[in-house]
Amino acid sequence: WIVIVDMLDRSMSAFLLLVSSMMLISDVIAFIPYGNVVNTRPNTKPYTMGGIVDRSLVAFMKDGDVDEEHEKKMDKALKTMTGFTNSYLKKTSTRLCSDPTIPAVVIKGLAEHKVTLGAPLCPCRFYDDKEAEVNRGYWNCPCVPMREKGECHCMLFLNKDDGFAGEEVSITYEEVKRISGDIKRPEKTTPPT
Repeated sequence: WIVIVDMLDRSMSAFLLLVSSMMLISDVIAFIPYGNVVNTRPNTKPYTMGGIVDRSLVAFMKDGDVDEEHEKKMDKALKTMTGFTNSYLKKTSTRLCSDPTIPAVVIKGLAEHKVTLGAPLCPCRFYDDKEAEVNRGYWNCPCVPMREKGECHCMLFLNKDDGFAGEEVSITYEEVKRISGDIKRPEKTTPPT
């Protein structure tokens, strides 16, 4: 029974990770600058709105309205986090998830947090205050559970015997960019009244 319960728990975790990954991409898209966004929380970094994303702002984005400096930082961070992932996979003898969208989306989320928060905060969790979590360091990748127990909540670093582990032990920057870029933006909606 313990094995069955563990398998069911892992299957549910994989499903929830996939759903949260899709939500993450939506959040990553929502982090793109919107022009005259008012930062309502003092002492927070620009464009993060204090770590709180107002999804209704996505409706007001114009096609091509992307901050070039942010894109350059994201590109650099994406390369850095891809390199880190490959190094850590090798160091820990772990593998990537068999579904390549999982590591691609997680790496993109780590890169986004590196740019907006200054550290690769785990993108697969909800935080009331992302800046406070970054300062605590517990969920900065590799998180404490991964370092101490070899357990990666995001399924980025999987042990060989894990049912979700694939054969891949590395991923390229180009793969991350292509796979995470294939995930579409949410449909534009009518602004709230």
